[in-house]
Amino acid sequence: MPFVAESLVVWRLDRLGRSLKDLMQIVSELEHTGIGFRSPNESIDTTTAGGKLIFHVFAALAEFERSLIQKRTRAGLKAARARGRKGGRPKALTLDQLRKASAMLLDPKMTKTEVAKHFGVSRVTLHKAL
Repeated sequence: MPFVAESLVVWRLDRLGRSLKDLMQIVSELEHTGIGFRSPNESIDTTTAGGKLIFHVFAALAEFERSLIQKRTRAGLKAARARGRKGGRPKALTLDQLRKASAMLLDPKMTKTEVAKHFGVSRVTLHKAL
């Protein structure tokens, strides 16, 4: 085993990489350059054989947990859509407000800025909505 003079300390394992593949690659590259990896929160120190084992187990569990969260999120979004819920930001102007804004803009004395101010939105928002 090569002598390890320094260690990279990361508070939590999931802060280092987004997937098991990323974690393994990063730790492998660190090891090749003589840098160990330590995570005080999980008591991992890859400069020891036991630490390497714990690292691999925790990395696999972290990826498994992330996968479960993604599946639950997708299922929740699908269920919400089935109930008629839509995600995203609500529209700034209703269809009725858009009709009124269009009618107001037919008057040559009215500017987009005045109409936007009337509805409490920016001129750019009004322009995009129209």
